[in-house]
Amino acid sequence: MQANQQTSCKPLSSLTLTSSLDPPFPKPPILNRCIAYLQTCVKSLPVLKQIHAYSIRSGVPLSHPHFAKHFIYALVSLFPTPLSYAQRVFSQVSYPNVFTYNTMIRAYAESTYPHPALVIHKQMLRSATPPDTHTYPFLIKACAKLLSLRDGEVVHAQSTKNGLETLVFVKNSLVHFYGACGLFESAYKVFDGMCERNLVTWNSIINGFAVNGRPNEALTLFREMDSDEGSVEPDGFTMVSLLCACAELGALALGRRVHVYLAKVGLYGNSHVGNALIDLYAKCGGIDEAYKVFDEMGTRKTVVSWTSLIVGLAVNGFGKEALELFANMEEERLVPTEITLVGVLYACSHCGLVDDGFRYFDRMREEYGIVPKIEHYGCMIDLLGRAGRVDEAHNYIMNMPLEPNAVVWRTLLGACAMHKKLEHGEVAWARLVELDPGHSGDYVLLSNLYAAVGRWGDVHKLRRSMLKGGVRKMPGHSLVELGNSVYEFVMGDRSNPDSDDIYEKLEEIAKKLRLEGYVPRTVNVLADIEEEEKETALNYHSERLAIAFALLKSPPGTPIRIVKNLRVCEDCHLVTKLITKFYDREIIVRDRSRFHHFKGGSCSCKDYW
Repeated sequence: MQANQQTSCKPLSSLTLTSSLDPPFPKPPILNRCIAYLQTCVKSLPVLKQIHAYSIRSGVPLSHPHFAKHFIYALVSLFPTPLSYAQRVFSQVSYPNVFTYNTMIRAYAESTYPHPALVIHKQMLRSATPPDTHTYPFLIKACAKLLSLRDGEVVHAQSTKNGLETLVFVKNSLVHFYGACGLFESAYKVFDGMCERNLVTWNSIINGFAVNGRPNEALTLFREMDSDEGSVEPDGFTMVSLLCACAELGALALGRRVHVYLAKVGLYGNSHVGNALIDLYAKCGGIDEAYKVFDEMGTRKTVVSWTSLIVGLAVNGFGKEALELFANMEEERLVPTEITLVGVLYACSHCGLVDDGFRYFDRMREEYGIVPKIEHYGCMIDLLGRAGRVDEAHNYIMNMPLEPNAVVWRTLLGACAMHKKLEHGEVAWARLVELDPGHSGDYVLLSNLYAAVGRWGDVHKLRRSMLKGGVRKMPGHSLVELGNSVYEFVMGDRSNPDSDDIYEKLEEIAKKLRLEGYVPRTVNVLADIEEEEKETALNYHSERLAIAFALLKSPPGTPIRIVKNLRVCEDCHLVTKLITKFYDREIIVRDRSRFHHFKGGSCSCKDYW
């Protein structure tokens, strides 16, 4: 058998064919020769088809389970995998063994259409073929891609019943599956119960938290990984997940240390790492550093690299630079993605380039064949709304080919609050009540709109409605990174050990503001409190506490970076501009939708945000 498997790869035409009188199941030498060719000669689909034809003429049927398993394995090992061909071959196998079943399940699980993996598994169970150690990881991977929680839980239960759940690679798949489905507690429960962990284990749980809005947990787990006895060395995938967590938190100092580590261990040349670094620096307001990484990538730049920097420039307020970079990308004859065009439209929106925005929108379909999605239509609504063309924005929504979702109506409501357009604002509110009832941000926008037009009775009525319905306003919080730590502040916060000094610094700032002639903009603060109380409420907003803390704790002249979960209010925007003038500091604030680079008494948004 071994000798036959080492048969030299002669042209198929030179092989002696058997007669048509050969039995349906060939003698071992013929079978072994076919298998040997499958193992040594298959480098392309045409060659495989030649071997297929030879096997048929030689009397080696695909129904023979031993030949079938090698043939299907060779077939699905090709790239791209011709799964329709593999499926036709598989359907002819009378009694597939567990290896053949696993091969097909794996092929579908790793494809863009993984659902047939579950169908084949059911067929496997009906045939009474017991799954083995390789079956469940592939099945769970398919469930993760499909985000099919119910199917994944069934597979989990079956693996436990068969005593295979305890295997590390099954556990790893379960950690990834639950993380992909957003069940982080379940993912951590599986992770925490593992006696044996490897690099894949740690990567699965770090990445699950990092890319799903749980960056603090990701950083905590990385520290555990680093301190765990017998811990494994992180790889590029680990570090990309860590960079994603740093980007979400705005933890620039930690991200920079990761950058240094990557260069030290030789992982910096990876394009995925480069893209993650561009994203990190862009999301932390470090556009110069993002550009530097982009330039250093040289020929390793991908469409993702260009897109990351274009989007980064746009959200940092450098819209014209983003459009120039997009023009350079087109000169390189690279094809933009849907996300690239979101960045381009966002840049137009935040720079007030309405005509340019419509031109790029038209080019999406005409030049690149990209069918606009709801995100692109949302950008167009935002483009018109920010420019004060609220009537046009409303008409655009009514004539959209797609059903407008809550985000689209919320964008219109925000524009109405900004430009005091009550009629369209109430229309948007009515649609939001149907599509996404109980969203606290919508109550705030409508309340701001009523306050802007002086309808304080409606403001109070709306707030009573919030209380009655149990709708709680999302509390604003601001993060600031100093040294190796990230500090969090909420409005009126006194939990910080340095609170006395922070509030003393706020008083110092308030005195400087009064000397400058500053008048608080209290229009959206509750009407049933005195004006002095309104000013106090503004003075203790979370970003002001974070800025005061940073002024106290960081060296003079160093930039201050703040991450805020809500949109910066008009008053805090004005105050931050003045603070940069008083203290000669650059302050970079990342709010819910964009960056504000404050310096020398002005902002990169040019008060258009």
